[in-house]
Amino acid sequence: MGNSLFIVGTNTDVGKTVVTTTLIAYQQKYQIFSSLGLLKLMQTGTGDHEFYTKTFASQESIEIITPLKFAAPLAPPIAAELEKKTIDLGVVWQNLCQLQAKHNFVLIEGIGGLGSPVTHELTVANIASEWRLPSILVCAVELGAISQIVANVALARSMNIDLRGIILSCTSLEQEQQQENLAPKLLIESLTQIPILGTLPHIQDLEDHDRLVEIASSWDLEIMGLN
Repeated sequence: MGNSLFIVGTNTDVGKTVVTTTLIAYQQKYQIFSSLGLLKLMQTGTGDHEFYTKTFASQESIEIITPLKFAAPLAPPIAAELEKKTIDLGVVWQNLCQLQAKHNFVLIEGIGGLGSPVTHELTVANIASEWRLPSILVCAVELGAISQIVANVALARSMNIDLRGIILSCTSLEQEQQQENLAPKLLIESLTQIPILGTLPHIQDLEDHDRLVEIASSWDLEIMGLN
């Protein structure tokens, strides 16, 4: 799907939502596309969908959809079982196709990590592969980041995922200060042969959209299809 970008991670809480919000802020500032769709693959517990609707509800040019929601903040197969429900990926696919048809570009935010389960048989990586979604990988700048990135890139490559690049995410000020020691760009690119598209510095205020736009402007947006 050429007019989509799947934002996946190496794990949960690595900054996928912040990266997605940063890209939306850039789009809203410069109106690269006349309209934008945002699909949260599915949600367990509360958080991302509520944040997106609160932050961007007033924007007429963006449509936000989370097709499947489960109350427990657990892996989707487990959360669904607690409610005696099944996970219907056909509903997710239909919503994605509808967004594709209505909007110039669609951002899709994954759940957990690339290897996280979406059903008892499929992971986020399966979705990226089978639905042929151009993807970027978000990884937290922390001890072990290099190993996480290498493993996730290997998974993506084994499943023929169109992995466009990597965003390094600093979830704390300390990570930002230690980035070159914890996640050196040149070493990661040498090991993976995948480009680092940018770094997400530690952000205290996600409502500071001018700052988000400034950050996005330093990323390689052309590879992501957003420029």
